[in-house]
Amino acid sequence: MSEKLLSVGVDIGTSTTQLILSIISFENMASSFTVPRIVITDKEIIYKSEIIITPIENNLIDAEKIKSFITSEYQKASINKMDIKTGAIIITGESARKINAENVANALSGYVGDFVVATAGPDLESIIAGKGCGAYEDSNHNHNLVVNLDIGGGTTNLVVFNDGDVIDTGCFDIGGRQIKIDQNQRVTYIAPKVQEIINKEKLDIVEGAKISLRSLRRITQIFTEVINNAVGIGQKNPYYDLLVTHKPLELTRYGKLENISFSGGVADCICDLKDEELIGFKYGDIGFVLGNDIYYSDMYQKLNVIDTVETIRATVVGAGSHTLDISGSTVSYDLEALPVKNVPAISFNDDEVSDFGTLPEIIKDRIKWHSDDAIHNCALCFKGLHSPDYSFITNLGDAIIKGAEDLLDLDYPLIIILENDMAKSLGHYIKAQIGKNHLMICIDRVITGDGDYVDIGHPIAGGDVLPIVVKTLVFS
Repeated sequence: MSEKLLSVGVDIGTSTTQLILSIISFENMASSFTVPRIVITDKEIIYKSEIIITPIENNLIDAEKIKSFITSEYQKASINKMDIKTGAIIITGESARKINAENVANALSGYVGDFVVATAGPDLESIIAGKGCGAYEDSNHNHNLVVNLDIGGGTTNLVVFNDGDVIDTGCFDIGGRQIKIDQNQRVTYIAPKVQEIINKEKLDIVEGAKISLRSLRRITQIFTEVINNAVGIGQKNPYYDLLVTHKPLELTRYGKLENISFSGGVADCICDLKDEELIGFKYGDIGFVLGNDIYYSDMYQKLNVIDTVETIRATVVGAGSHTLDISGSTVSYDLEALPVKNVPAISFNDDEVSDFGTLPEIIKDRIKWHSDDAIHNCALCFKGLHSPDYSFITNLGDAIIKGAEDLLDLDYPLIIILENDMAKSLGHYIKAQIGKNHLMICIDRVITGDGDYVDIGHPIAGGDVLPIVVKTLVFS
């Protein structure tokens, strides 16, 4: 029998803000008398909001206007906030760098639903957009290598999928609203990095002055060359390193990119237009000029361009439909410990786990990574074994208990995340050792890494599995 969860996605971008509502269905695919195998079986978008201009004044996101927008859209969709069980608020692009972005995300998190995560960061943004636009599905279905470029107002986010797996991400400060232009063709905003290029190139682009298409094309030409470089095409542009947001793709780690897709608002502007059609500067930015340059670029003309199912809505669709995962069915947990939010993940590799004598000290040291003047809770993450014997379970359990003494002394729930199916046996052993006065959550079939944060919600499917979101919280 299928069960359903209502999910919300909110994307607060450099240019626009929007919301979607989705129904996520899951069911037990195992036969009778076997261990339950709960899987997500369907994701259906049931409501798409209008798209509004992101309310930003004096470099601050207006949280109250965002709340009013969300409230209005809930009313239009006839949805009660309490009905929403999962989802994500994604603050993307240059909006993530506004000085109040983290406070806005945290404030909105509880406002839109108790288990909705507030998150930002170019790595996760790239992945969510790639999943929301359909590039992930194309790679998974055709078993190929696909790069998606999500080109928005402030940034271009890249993700590479190989056979459906995420293998790389990157981000550049390239987007349609790096320069803003009013209806009189006068410049109203120039992003700092673009101003640096203007100065070095000695271009006549000045805030308050009318812009010439010729000068602007030099900027979009640089943008386009850098994006070409980002996917392995052409000689490195002199401004490549300047325009990197935090890291480019590591192209030497995998084969040549031959399949490419585009999402984001600028994806709708990739077309062949005449100069007189471009100088209207529709949307008050340079999106169509950039899109026109991309249309004639080597990456668009020579690579296999995959049609996407979403463009400007790719990130919000990904946020509402692709952030939730569920644990394996062999879990062990104390209900009183749930839910948990924004818990940092700490990973331990197989070599570290192979020496149970030194593992406790390694665990103690790693816990301090996320501590300043006080110890904070964290999730201890291990690969584990597919078919562990009893000695492995007891030795690992004892090492975890000893290494996590500081957490247990502070009465934090002991959170353990495993990649392989062994959470029930390990959890039962640890619980027997630490006793009923200490809370514990031990789940499996979840892959995490250092730098990830984890949210774990109330049990679903009759208590067999726990909903989980693994995310990266980065506000820069």
